Order: sequence, then structure tokens, then C-alpha cells
Amino acid sequence: MAKFVAAGADATITLKSKGETTKVDLYSEEGYELLAGLWTKLTAQFRRQYDISWLGVPIIQFPEDIVVLQELIWRVRPDVIVECGIAHGGALLLYATVCEAIGHSHIVGVDVEIRAHNRVAIEAHPLSSRIELIEGSSVAAQTFAKVQARCAGAQRVLVLLDSNHAADHVARELELYHQLVTPDSYLVAMDGAQGQVYDIPSGQRAWRRDNPLPAIRDFLERHPEFENDGHFTRLKATSSPDGFLRRRRREEMPARDAAGAGVVAGAA
Repeated sequence: MAKFVAAGADATITLKSKGETTKVDLYSEEGYELLAGLWTKLTAQFRRQYDISWLGVPIIQFPEDIVVLQELIWRVRPDVIVECGIAHGGALLLYATVCEAIGHSHIVGVDVEIRAHNRVAIEAHPLSSRIELIEGSSVAAQTFAKVQARCAGAQRVLVLLDSNHAADHVARELELYHQLVTPDSYLVAMDGAQGQVYDIPSGQRAWRRDNPLPAIRDFLERHPEFENDGHFTRLKATSSPDGFLRRRRREEMPARDAAGAGVVAGAA
């Protein structure tokens, strides 16, 4: 049975770690930020994201991110969704669910290894007609060429990067796949929270620096046509902080940058 926790208007939170003490009012922005950060750590430590499925298939996402991902797809209404790193395929089916409601869209799932039982589960699903699977490294030239061909002529393309989360790999994916993203759509670099959970008991110290966040920062510095959209991380507890990158429309670009703002897959 759930335990009721008494916490009146005067409640505070005190966190002690490594000789430092942080104390904040519970019902403050600082309190919200602290609790969200701790919730992210606890979710990762107890692997709760692995307990969730979508239409019977494991999705491996925070519940908060599942909610905002459907918001994102409903807003953009893409013709093509590309996901690099599909695991069991639950996220593909989430995207297909929203696309079915919209009435169009094709989903391309890319993974370096699509295990036989995962392929069977995806291809046997009632929504499989909206999904195409491509096996191969997301950063291999031949793989990207196949994905690029599937996006040809699309007016709206949405890309989600959820494969290898090492900084150098994410950097390579960002440089490749940003070309496919159409104006007013998004390039989503997932799991930057790896850099925030390095210090949990099951974490790895290398994650402190080797995570998607440095790659995202470097990418944004070199690509002014993209901006971080905090709307999709407003719930605070997320696996993808700073990861929802919107491609600006040409008229939003500073004049000096507009010339380089063309796209491969759709109208500018």
C-alpha cells in the first residue's frame, strides 16, 4: 500500500553528499529541480525505464519522455521519422501509434544489430506497416545513404538519435543526420542524462565526460540553424536534457547564417 508523506507548505529538502549540504524549500523552483534530478538518478539506479512497454513491446524510456515524444510527433506531423538505435522496438511502436492517429508517416528504424526476436516482434505487430528496419551502423556511409534515400522528397523529417551514447559517436550522428531534418522539425539527441547519473552506485565515472551533452553543445556552436527547445524537457525528469534541437526556419536565421541553412530531405 502506498505510504502517505506529510509535506506542508513549510517543507524543506536537505541533501547531504560528499561533505556538502544542500537545503531548499520543497515548493520552490530549486526544490523542483533538485527532486527532478534525484528522480532521474533513482530511475537510472533502479532501471525503472526498463520496466515499461508500449503496446506489449519494451520501450526503455522515462514515462515523462514518452509523454513529450508523442507531443513532439503530434506537433511536427512528420512524413518520415528516423530513429537510430531501436533496441526492442517499443519506441518505434510509440511513434507508429501517433502516426496512425495522424493518418500518415513512415518510420525508419536503424540499429547496428537487430536481434531476431526483436525483428519478429516488430514485424508481427499490427502497426508494422508503418515501420521499416535498416541494420547497420548509424554512422556508416552506406547506412546513412539508405536512410537518406527513404527521406527523399519528404516535406517534414524528424530524427531521433538513441544508439551509442559516447560523445564521439553522438557527434558523428549529429553531423550526419542533421542534414535530413527539415525546418521547424527536430533532431533529438537522447540520453544526455548519462552525464548526470555517473555518480549513482551502478554508474560509471567515465560517463561524467563521455556522454551526449558535450557533443550537443559543440554541435549547437557550429550549427546556428538549430536551437535547444526547452519545452520538451519542461517536466525536468528526463533522460534527454538539452536534447530536443529544433531546426529554425530560414526567416528566423540571422542573415549571415541563412545561406548555409539548406536541407537535404525537404523544403527550406
